[in-house]
Amino acid sequence: MSKVVAILTGGGDCPGLNAVIRGVVRSAVLQKGWRILGIEDGFDGLVDGPRYRELDLASVRGILPRGGTILGTSNRGNPFQYPREIDGKMALVDVSDEVLRNFRQMGADVLIAVGGDGTLKIARRLNDLGLPVVGVPKTIDNDLRGTDVTFGYNTAVGIVTEALDRLHSTAESHSRVMVVEVMGRDAGWIALESGIAGSADVILIPEIPFDIEKVCLAIRRRNESGSRFSIVVVAEGAFPAGGGKVTQLRAEQNLGVERLGGIGHFVASEIGACLPMETRVVVLGHVQRGGTPSPFDRILSSRFGVKAVELIDREQYGMMVALKGRSVVAVDIASAVGSLNLVDPEGDLLKTAEALGIMMGR
Repeated sequence: MSKVVAILTGGGDCPGLNAVIRGVVRSAVLQKGWRILGIEDGFDGLVDGPRYRELDLASVRGILPRGGTILGTSNRGNPFQYPREIDGKMALVDVSDEVLRNFRQMGADVLIAVGGDGTLKIARRLNDLGLPVVGVPKTIDNDLRGTDVTFGYNTAVGIVTEALDRLHSTAESHSRVMVVEVMGRDAGWIALESGIAGSADVILIPEIPFDIEKVCLAIRRRNESGSRFSIVVVAEGAFPAGGGKVTQLRAEQNLGVERLGGIGHFVASEIGACLPMETRVVVLGHVQRGGTPSPFDRILSSRFGVKAVELIDREQYGMMVALKGRSVVAVDIASAVGSLNLVDPEGDLLKTAEALGIMMGR
């Protein structure tokens, strides 16, 4: 039976989003003869709208290697806590009824929601309200359960690793401590894997509150052994033992969304206070999200898009596509958003880092 499928990309942008869109459109059109509607700017496109456009084969031509998303996205478009001005003040209100009404107005049968933990939590609630949903997991943080890996993560690790390779030479030339702040709000996967791949000397992640005195001691011992420079990789969500995360804006200052940032400068300042060494800070920020996806992420995203169409054909709604081993399978969205996929402080990967002599802040 012919179907009309809507697709949106929510949350932060990520390499591989366009590959998912392309995978959905090409498999749905070529194999099923279905229509695809692309919703603009995430769930925002289903509020005060709807805003969407039809996607055909010509629409997705040439987008496989492109970063970002041709549909646009938003990390504030939660229809259950949507910012609206009431009596001259901004408040968060539930506009889910409006979203359901606009979706029906589009004439779509099912929604493919491509996003991370926040986007898929919203998708699950909408599915419970009667809007058929299939989820596709996306986040460079790799913190989503239910899948071995999310697309975008491989690209981000590669970008950070290349940056660390480049920073080694300048750090060594000037005998400096280079502190590199990378993304990772709750999960330290990017910092840990890129730090191992990029030969970091210290890696600080949210899962292990760090002892700055031990960090300074490790750097001092490197100096005494003849290594006059050090590379410190710190995830944005890392924090010192007994302290809290460093933020630019608290949630109550930013419509319910906490904005992290500044831990790199904090760590550099603390190291500079306890060691007679120059410190410099590099905040990679959104560089990690941008640019062309790696071959791995292009392939994984394409597989996810094709699998999403297969789930719709079988009317397996409320499910999310996932990579398990070498196979792309379906898992319940609820199982993927119940808790985050965090680094195990006693796991094999972390033990590998410490066996290599990398100081993990403990």
